[in-house]
Amino acid sequence: MHIDPLLPPLVGVIAVILALGLLLQIFRQPQLVGYIVAGIFIGPSGLAIVQDVVLIEHLGALGVTLLLFFIGMEVSPLQLARGWRVAVLGTLFQVLVSVLTVWLIGQYFDWGLPRIVLLGFVISLSSTAVVLKLLKDSNELDSVAGQNVLLILLAQDLAIVPMLIVISMLSGQTPEQGVIYKQLLGGIGITAFAIWVVSRHRFKLPFSRFIKKDHEVQLFAALLVCFGFAFVSGMLELSAALGAFVAGLVVAAAKETDWVQRALEPLKIVFVALLFVSMGMLIDVQFVKQNLPLLLLLLLGVLITNTFINAIIFRFLGSDWRISLYSGALLSQVGEFSFVLATVGLQIGLISQFGYQATIALIALSLLASPAWIQGAKKILKISSIEASDSMQSVAQARKKAKKIKDIH
Repeated sequence: MHIDPLLPPLVGVIAVILALGLLLQIFRQPQLVGYIVAGIFIGPSGLAIVQDVVLIEHLGALGVTLLLFFIGMEVSPLQLARGWRVAVLGTLFQVLVSVLTVWLIGQYFDWGLPRIVLLGFVISLSSTAVVLKLLKDSNELDSVAGQNVLLILLAQDLAIVPMLIVISMLSGQTPEQGVIYKQLLGGIGITAFAIWVVSRHRFKLPFSRFIKKDHEVQLFAALLVCFGFAFVSGMLELSAALGAFVAGLVVAAAKETDWVQRALEPLKIVFVALLFVSMGMLIDVQFVKQNLPLLLLLLLGVLITNTFINAIIFRFLGSDWRISLYSGALLSQVGEFSFVLATVGLQIGLISQFGYQATIALIALSLLASPAWIQGAKKILKISSIEASDSMQSVAQARKKAKKIKDIH
């Protein structure tokens, strides 16, 4: 009977994830679907193997941080710089149209402006974790759709800060002026630092040459780079994931990606899995059963609305209709940062307990349905892997051209 109390739930979680993972392989479904379903099984509404949802949420948040860190190591700064128009205009238009859509619905239910703005913000945010994982798994991160979607997701991560400020002001709570200044200066500082790093011809991490052959020290050095930048970003009242993304750009600029990826890849897999497990644990199965018709109607409305809103944005910004619709499908779900907005809305009284539960269920169900929705759009639009490969080649050529120009100077 000398068993640690943590061991039985840990074994249960791993067993459920493994079983569902093997089952989903047979049906050729993405692993993240299995993680969410595993969260439903082991959570309070399922077998109640794990009761501490908050702990799993915190561990899952580390998954977002590590995922953005890896993405930062793989993206092209040149492509990001060229696509600023997509990020800024696309995100602004998405938020405005989402709020307008909720306002039209709110006229029927007699909702106040604060609630309309909150719910508009909630549905305007897509899932960074889901979309980037799907793009990485299908090798489409460097495609035209992948690069445009990445830019929108990064802009949305930045937009969460002004969204929280607007919600607080509409509820009558004025944010401290010092916090606003800190966020503004912090955002400018991090952006300037990232530009400085990627523009340097030679850049070296100060400790890299001392740890070339020590794999254990490499692990902790990589963790320090990733979470150190995330910590600084968080201290500046910005998204920790944004700081991790900049850390990835720094590592890529220093050409140290090989040992960093090798050291952190297993941890990234574990923590990203916990992120999706925590989302599944938040689903109240009884609430979903009692309100299934309403939730399915809302889910279908959100997926269709977000797909076409984003497709129109990408078409307006220059993509053809097929790529625009596929990009819109990639951004159709409601994101993990919307959990934060919903929680704040409940705390300050903008939504009721029923509204909060409905929002949480809608977010989780949209994440669960998203892979199938995206694959369906891909088949209908006949988006092939060849297109992604062609796009990746063009990106690679752009990188080589940029390197030659830099070498000349």
